[in-house]
Amino acid sequence: MLLLSHFRYQGSWRHASAGRMFPFVDQMLDFLHLERTLIRIYVVSALLLLAILLLFYVLQRVVIFMQRYATNVKHLRCFPEPPRRNWLLGHLGMLLLPKKMSCSMAFSSHGWAKWHKAASGGTVCLDMFEHISLMTLDSLLRCTFSYSSDCQEKPSEYISAIYELSALVMKRELFLPHHFDLIYRFSADGRRFQKACTIVHDFTGGVVQQRREALTKLGADAWLKSKKGKTTDFIDILLLSKDADGNGLSDEDLRAEVDTFMFEGHDTTASGLSWILYNLAQHPEYQQKCREEIKELMTGKEVEEFDWDDLSQLPFTTMCIKESLRLHPPVTTITRCCTEDLKLPDGKVIPKGITCLISIYGTHHNPTIWPEPEVYNPYRFDPENYQQRSSHAFVPFSAGPRNCIGQNFAMAEMKVVLALTLLRFLVKPDETKTVRRKPELILRAEGGLWLILEALESTQ
Repeated sequence: MLLLSHFRYQGSWRHASAGRMFPFVDQMLDFLHLERTLIRIYVVSALLLLAILLLFYVLQRVVIFMQRYATNVKHLRCFPEPPRRNWLLGHLGMLLLPKKMSCSMAFSSHGWAKWHKAASGGTVCLDMFEHISLMTLDSLLRCTFSYSSDCQEKPSEYISAIYELSALVMKRELFLPHHFDLIYRFSADGRRFQKACTIVHDFTGGVVQQRREALTKLGADAWLKSKKGKTTDFIDILLLSKDADGNGLSDEDLRAEVDTFMFEGHDTTASGLSWILYNLAQHPEYQQKCREEIKELMTGKEVEEFDWDDLSQLPFTTMCIKESLRLHPPVTTITRCCTEDLKLPDGKVIPKGITCLISIYGTHHNPTIWPEPEVYNPYRFDPENYQQRSSHAFVPFSAGPRNCIGQNFAMAEMKVVLALTLLRFLVKPDETKTVRRKPELILRAEGGLWLILEALESTQ
């Protein structure tokens, strides 16, 4: 009896001491409607201890983040802050002021045929963004996949998915809670985004797999011989690429490269072309000079004979394109992370680890570099004037090792489309509509960029 009483006493003491370990143990057991036993007391105590440790860890991370943030703010306090436009968005509203050849020939013919048909009555007013975006997308599909989409004539699930992804990315940027992946994944927009991604990835994955199987079956040499006389497309180049150890790209790497080329390529080029036509419509004297330069180059040639060598023989047209890219850069901002402390000429320091927002639009409109920056003046890019400026004063495709991978393709495409468009049409501004820049992933115009096209009789 004494021994039994001793054990009961010891058990009740452990009971009580365990309950006293954490004041909330009893309340937790009562809340869960559980009987007080030694095991349950220790389990609940362990869970409470774990929760407290987790809370301390979170608080520690918050304090560290705030300390780093305060340090960065202190370092960056020497930089002037632009005036705020919105109590929540800060100065984001200040980003903008208020105010391959055979492929290109193939894709453009569809668009020009549509425009000629629409302008059969004399003139037609079109939204350049809508039409040229389809043209550039068709071009990329032909050059990247050797895939004839006919997206200018009929709808495509793949095309629709690409457009939806572009819209959803911009929409997500403007809604703060959707910046968190967990919240976005379970939102309606997040589900639409995943569905669109699946469509795009399935398409590119299927094309890559089909092309890889054909290459494996024939072998590289036989594959290249079978392509003789045809255009080698982007996927062919990637499939045949190997590193120093002789290893090729995986299917996932191939898909990522193709998707990046598609997403970054069609909308930016469409924006550039649309604004080029807009600027030439506003300045008919420059438009006519471009047209005369192109006609002189094409003397004695058919349109189908326009080739790569001709692109370097359009100096004034190239100057007009570059000035438009300066005045209306398709990509207005880029971000770069400082890998080391960066000391500026005036002594200010951008600390290591800071992600910097670099305004291409601001650089291109800096009056100390570009006098009268809002004036469209192609002669800024006369070779003599161009050599007097810094190589980083004009960066529509960014600069350095992470610049745009498709800039040569984009410039060639813009030259071809512009040249052949000016041979066929006279471009005029629509005076009934006000053009206002619209800040999105690329530089657009609110309500579209509407221009009047008049078919030239000599090209009908």
